[in-house]
Amino acid sequence: MELVTAARAGDEQAFGQLTAPLRRRLHAHCYRMLGSVHDADDALQETMLRAWRAIGRFEPRAEVSSWLYRIATNVCLRMIEQRGRVDATVIDGYLQPYPDVLLEERTPEDEAERRETIGLAFVAAMQLLPPKQRATLVLRDVLGWSAREAAETLDMTVAATNSALQRARERVDRERGAAALARTHRPADGRTEETLMRRFVEAWEAVDVEGMTALLAGDALMTMPPEPMHVVGPVEIAGFFATVPMDGRLDLIRLVPTRANGQPTLAAYVQETPAEPFRAYGLMVFALDGQRIAGITGFAGYPELFPVFELPVEI
Repeated sequence: MELVTAARAGDEQAFGQLTAPLRRRLHAHCYRMLGSVHDADDALQETMLRAWRAIGRFEPRAEVSSWLYRIATNVCLRMIEQRGRVDATVIDGYLQPYPDVLLEERTPEDEAERRETIGLAFVAAMQLLPPKQRATLVLRDVLGWSAREAAETLDMTVAATNSALQRARERVDRERGAAALARTHRPADGRTEETLMRRFVEAWEAVDVEGMTALLAGDALMTMPPEPMHVVGPVEIAGFFATVPMDGRLDLIRLVPTRANGQPTLAAYVQETPAEPFRAYGLMVFALDGQRIAGITGFAGYPELFPVFELPVEI
């Protein structure tokens, strides 16, 4: 309460202390809405600016977290509307991977639930929803708000909010069921995940195309937003790796393990000539289904994301 009082009186340091514990959660909230780390950065900055300007009118009896989420949600809605209507075939042009290093630490019990709501398949499907449906789904199903709270934030009736939630759930379930954008990550267990990823890297380093093929599920899918590319099946995916990246010279691409969206991820570094270092190029986010790799979502040409992942730009 002392921080709230001081912030309302114009103490900027108190405002910073008041909002600091919520910034990671708010950033992840904005990412779910926008699908882009960079856009989430902008949304969080705008949220903090609006909150600082309005702190004098903040009602101390209210929850600071709820107040900030309301501001952040409306900032995201404005940003989505400014993007304009985007055709569903190119909607994942706004999709970027989200570094796990930006997420708050959670207990193992909470981690499974968060992986569901930060996973790439969920976030990709979210980008297909109209703005109000997207916001309703996040407020109700991720934050656990009541229909009345969501309706007040979105300036809708409770009935309209419930209807939007139902349509949003149906669309997300349909998109994730079709798995047209990204597979859902369902590893058998942590040890299996670690083993699969190690074997994939070993096969890559050995340019062992058959070895990579053996690790892929029968209906494995590889996509590469924002390109409308869908490569389905172990042979087809392995064939892509054998011919496309650096013309199949996988020995010129080094892979470094990291994590994004609660999923195993490999950062790719490319060496253009023998005299040059390996430079940051892109990221591959993996989805496992049991004991096989079910999906690979590639983000080529994103060296600017490497510092966000706390990765070097050269190795």
